[in-house]
Amino acid sequence: MPMIRRLIVVTVFTGVDLLDVTGPAEVFSLLEREMNEPSGYEVLLVAEDMAPVTTSAGVRVLPDATFDQLAGRRIDTLIVPGAVERDGGGVRAVVDPVIVRRVQALAPGSRRVVSVCVGAHVLAAAGLLDGLRATTHWSTAAQLAAEHPAVTVDPDPIFIREGGVWTGAGLTACLDLSLALVAEDFGQEHAVRVARQLVMYAKRPSGQSQFSVALSNVSTTPRIEELRHHIAAHLTRPLNVPELAARVHVSDRQLTRIFKAELGMTPAAYVESVRVEVARSRLETGEDTLQRVAADCGFGTVDTLTRAFRRRLGVTPTDYRARFQVTPVAR
Repeated sequence: MPMIRRLIVVTVFTGVDLLDVTGPAEVFSLLEREMNEPSGYEVLLVAEDMAPVTTSAGVRVLPDATFDQLAGRRIDTLIVPGAVERDGGGVRAVVDPVIVRRVQALAPGSRRVVSVCVGAHVLAAAGLLDGLRATTHWSTAAQLAAEHPAVTVDPDPIFIREGGVWTGAGLTACLDLSLALVAEDFGQEHAVRVARQLVMYAKRPSGQSQFSVALSNVSTTPRIEELRHHIAAHLTRPLNVPELAARVHVSDRQLTRIFKAELGMTPAAYVESVRVEVARSRLETGEDTLQRVAADCGFGTVDTLTRAFRRRLGVTPTDYRARFQVTPVAR
């Protein structure tokens, strides 16, 4: 069979996250090495002009082409990284309107469009995520949901595919997303071989959680911050919406709206994410039985714990412990 040529365009611009650019490129390069033959992938870093681009890490990269030079070329995969700026104690996604216009022009002629990390904000600004479910780095999920109500933002998964549009979570999740693209093009076996070269345990499934969402330093209003501490300290309580709403003197519906606006998820989803976060820490560092972990983290039963782990991490608690438990060093 003749080799299929696949042009992969990675947009670059001042302040772009370095790993968002180099991570996918490394995956595609390793694929060719593993195949020991040409893959057909041609990766181009594309910018407004050919001047060196200074990334968020201060490292400069050289574009391979300008956007104007792409005229007439068939794009297989358009990859859109993101950029952030400091915003108080957190970060805020930065969207360059020039890049938005370029993405709007290139997307219709691309077989698939992919955002990496906060690049989802660019796709949303370009109107490419309207009516779709999408993910981004957990730290900017609330911003994405607030600025683009037509997008169903899910801050938990590693990546989400909606037809020809893929959105990925933060930073190293770009490797998982890129491996999924490889699997789509060349099969799961090749993706696993590349994962092995990356010294990754395995290619994580799309539904696996971004992990440290629940206990991260998310910027919230004082009453929601107080609730977050209350939830973390009282995991064995029911922690249902009526109980939480009464604690901060708002209606059930209002509490749900606040959680979605500030944390990008419902109160129930947030409570479950905290419980899973604490449970996975216990499984990584302790020897407690699953029954004890389930009881202490508010799941009640091992079945409930298992369902939550499958939903958020894509694995069972037993499998998670086998993969990630830290063995103490003998002294």
